Amino acid sequence: MFGSNAALMAYADQGMSKNRMVALGLVGLLHVGLGYAFITGLALKAVKAIVQPLETVNVKEEAPPPDEPPPPPPEEIEIPPFVPPPEVSVAQESAPTITVQQQVPQVAPPVFTPPAPPAPPAPVALAAPTPSTPKGRGNSISEDDYPDASRRAEEQGVTRVSYTVTADGRASACRVTATSGSARLDDATCKIIERRFRFNPATREGKPVEETKSQPVRWQLKDAR
Repeated sequence: MFGSNAALMAYADQGMSKNRMVALGLVGLLHVGLGYAFITGLALKAVKAIVQPLETVNVKEEAPPPDEPPPPPPEEIEIPPFVPPPEVSVAQESAPTITVQQQVPQVAPPVFTPPAPPAPPAPVALAAPTPSTPKGRGNSISEDDYPDASRRAEEQGVTRVSYTVTADGRASACRVTATSGSARLDDATCKIIERRFRFNPATREGKPVEETKSQPVRWQLKDAR
């Protein structure tokens, strides 16, 4: 502590001002007080007591060197205002519009063709039937079968007929295909055939079948003039 005071005094002898010496002395006392306060635990009280006197001491410091003058501001270059160039309208001839009508080919909808039906099977060739044969002696017409009116009128002629021989050997469905010239004789011909004619029927592969027959019947009187 005494060494610090001696140094301060020696510094004062070198020509320092009185106020600066006072300030330095206070700073030395502050260091001494702070050291003691840290040791004794009274640092906080000592700091408060010392700071207040220091705020009232004006320490004159050496004036700082004068500031250098600021550089002169750059010269403002006047920029002329922007003038846009005049708009030049160039009339352009528009190309003529060419309309091309493209015809789209119309595609017909598909036509559904049904498959052809299967061909029918070829008919089986049937064997020719065995013809029928007369049965008994009743398959004929004689002068005894003449109608009385036709006999008195002396009617004569040939009647052609067609009839069916059934599977049981009877004659049916008789019809006149060529007249004799007498309706009574034609009518008598079919009635006699259907009533009296009998046959052994035609057969095919051993089975009786129907058969169609054609036959001429002659009407003639022996005593006719």
